[in-house]
Amino acid sequence: RPAGEALEMVGLTGRGNVRVKQLSGGEKRRLDLALALTSRPEVLFLDEPTTGLDAEGRQETWELVRALRDNGTTVLLTTHYLEEAEALADRLAIMHQGRIVTAGTIAEVTAQQPARIRFVLPEAVPAAHLPLSLRAAAEGSRVEIRTPSLQESLHELLDWARESGVRLHGLDARSASLEEAFLDIAKTRHAPRDQDPRQVPDRSTRSGGTKKV
Repeated sequence: RPAGEALEMVGLTGRGNVRVKQLSGGEKRRLDLALALTSRPEVLFLDEPTTGLDAEGRQETWELVRALRDNGTTVLLTTHYLEEAEALADRLAIMHQGRIVTAGTIAEVTAQQPARIRFVLPEAVPAAHLPLSLRAAAEGSRVEIRTPSLQESLHELLDWARESGVRLHGLDARSASLEEAFLDIAKTRHAPRDQDPRQVPDRSTRSGGTKKV
């Protein structure tokens, strides 16, 4: 692939005559990508390609990665940005302390973690009145239910609310996000065997070597 075409693909058209030392940090990241594209690789390894880029540059790089994938290039990409993994990955692996701890599609990875149901009870209704099978955790009137069976637990909760005449405020039910899955996995790896991993404080594993591939 001609150098001019590669520079155009990464948004460096018109910068071809500029010395590398005069480029900004983000432009140098784009130049690295352009150099990798000149050989039209079938497999492309990108190590955190959007580090140092502004929001516009990041979006442009994402579009380029998607275009390469759609044209048959296999892209192996490492990133610390969860939203980047969600936006680009067909499959991903989460590394923690130098080891792959889980892998699969985003749906497969998040399905390994419990779904969450959150809502606020009326002040006159204590959380202790909720069905024990829901295993609810409450902080004042705010309640969170973690469940491996979102549909069944939600039906049980709504049936109880209807039969009890209780209105649930701010009801939010959803499967685990990739960020929640990542944090749960990281905390589980740090937790002592006799301690609930959800009670272990966050130790900033995102900056401690954990990557999404």
